[in-house]
Order: sequence, then structure tokens, then C-alpha cells
Amino acid sequence: MGWIDGNYLGQGSPPPWSAVSELAAEQWGVVSRAQLRAAGVAAANVDYWVQAGRLHVVHRGVYAVGHRSLRREGRFLAAVLACGPGAVLSHRSAAWHWVLLASDQAVVDVIGPRSRQGGPGIRLHRVRLLDARDTTTHEGIAVTTVARTLLDLAATVRADRLERACAQALHLGLYDQRAISDVIERANGHRGRSALMRATAREPKLTKSDWEARMLTLIRDNGLPEPLVNHALIAPDHGHVVVDFYWPAHRLIVETDSWSAHGTKAAYETDRARDAALQAAGYRVVRFTWHTPDATTVKRLRALIAGTRPQNG
Repeated sequence: MGWIDGNYLGQGSPPPWSAVSELAAEQWGVVSRAQLRAAGVAAANVDYWVQAGRLHVVHRGVYAVGHRSLRREGRFLAAVLACGPGAVLSHRSAAWHWVLLASDQAVVDVIGPRSRQGGPGIRLHRVRLLDARDTTTHEGIAVTTVARTLLDLAATVRADRLERACAQALHLGLYDQRAISDVIERANGHRGRSALMRATAREPKLTKSDWEARMLTLIRDNGLPEPLVNHALIAPDHGHVVVDFYWPAHRLIVETDSWSAHGTKAAYETDRARDAALQAAGYRVVRFTWHTPDATTVKRLRALIAGTRPQNG
């Protein structure tokens, strides 16, 4: 007695499906064929479960258990499992997993040994050997450390997005300058080394949109005083409000308007009420839109910081 055509007939070892379900529950709903084999499940049983719709193929040798719907973490772990022992989540996918930088990419980034193969939906970054100091486990998924993730990001994203990721790490308490310096020191030949050195040479500022990042770049590139970014202030009848840019010495607030964030009547009215409250508290509040030419933005900022009104022309 035992298993015949995937049906358990009642004698011998207990049916393994409960163990499979328990494993999947600990692994964001996915298991690998290698894990099932290690648990004593015969290959014929795995094949039967696939045919019966109890296991759903995500990648070669990796399955979603019970249904095809996976959370982001399940997709990440499935990709890591598909690339075999030694593989870890990396680059933008690792940044997303650490909540450093959101991404809408469909593929999953994985670092794995050169001998490994990826597959559809996986961007495999092959390395001869990944230093153990650069890997860890976070929420049950093997992943590059925050410092190594920032290094890999530095080779693949714009400088403003890298700074945003660094600032988010700082905000979440994940930023470790000593670990970052260590990974930079060991990164000879890595394409992200110089960019990460520049990004961490000063305290990173947390911008929340491309428009905010563009404004901060304009401020820095034109030698204007560096503001506080996404800073909380107290406005009468509004409590704590977060402003985009704030120069304390000038009591100047600059807000960067975008249609996606401020394009409704309710948002417009809320913004103006908040501006009025801040102005009543003694702050100067100025708004810039994405379509304002860069030269005009810089000219107006210089005048505002100097305490004069910009001239026409």
C-alpha cells in the first residue's frame, strides 16, 4: 500500500502533502523540486501534483502551491530558488525587497554562480564568487545586504534614484556607513563603486518624486544653499505638515507641484489652505511646477533666498 497515481491508499509513510503545504506557508507559497526531493517526495508524486493542478510551475523546478497567485515576495523567492544554491536576490529587486526603492519591472534580479542558468522572468547576474559578507536573509529570502544592494544599484540607476535609496535606508534605520565603506573598499572593478562613493560623501536627502529630485539637482548644480528636504513643520490648525524644501535661515518653503499629486480640486484647496496657515505662521511659501524652465526656477530661487522679488524678463 502507499501512493498509486498520486492517491494515498492508507499504509506506510503518511502522505507528504501536509508537509509540502507547511513548507510553502513558510516560503511565500513556493517550493522547489529539490526541496521536495529532500523531504522524501518521489518525482512521480511531484509530476502528478503538477498534472492535477496542486503544484503550478513558476520556473523550471519551482512551483506555487495550491494556486498561481503569488505576492511579490513569492515571485522573488521563486526566482532565487530557480537559480539554485548560492543564488541571492539582488539589484533593483533587492532594493524593492528592502523597501529602499520601488520598481515596476517585471523581471527579478538575481546574483548567482556563473554555472547557474536563469530563465524567463529572471535577470541573472553571474559572478564567480559572491563574498559571504555581502549576503543575508531577509523575510525568508536570500538577498544581498543593504550595502551591497546600494553598490549594485549604483551601477544601474540614476544618481538621484540612488540618493533616494540611500536616504530611505537612513530613514528606515538600515543605513550603515561602516558597512558601505567596507563594500566600497572591496569593490575594485565594480561599475557602481564611484557612483556610490559620490552618493554617500554627504548625508543623502529623501526625495519622493522625480520632480523633487530634479529640483534638488538644480539647487546643488547652481551653488544654492542646501535646503532641508521633506521636512516637518507645524502649521496653525494643521498640526505637523511635511514640506518639500525648507531653508530655515530664510523661512522659505518651496513646494514642487505635479498633476499626479495635486491635480484634483480637493488637493488644490487643501494645498492652498495649508499654504495660508504656513504663511500666517511667518513662512514664505512658493510653488513651482514641473513645466517651469530650469533657468527660470534657478533665477526665482536665487531671488527668494536673497529676499528680493525676481525681475521680469
